[in-house]
Amino acid sequence: MTAPVTVYTTPICPYCLNAKQLLKSKDIDYKEIGMHDISSDERMALMKKTNNYRTVPQIFIGDTFVGGFDELNALNQSGKLDEMLNA
Repeated sequence: MTAPVTVYTTPICPYCLNAKQLLKSKDIDYKEIGMHDISSDERMALMKKTNNYRTVPQIFIGDTFVGGFDELNALNQSGKLDEMLNA
């Protein structure tokens, strides 16, 4: 079973697009949540979960905060992305 992937995005963010393209290229299903679609309380809770990470995308695999596109891409390049998804 594959761990669920959640990607918090904004509409015109190139890094968000890159992250979604990477996930799609690997046939990884993900849930996209627009930062403008969540309440300020939800954004504050998200900031706590991410240690005040303020840029997008904000990517989670299961309950684990991965980071943004650069971190996702590094995990993919090292082969650790597949490990995390299948853990």
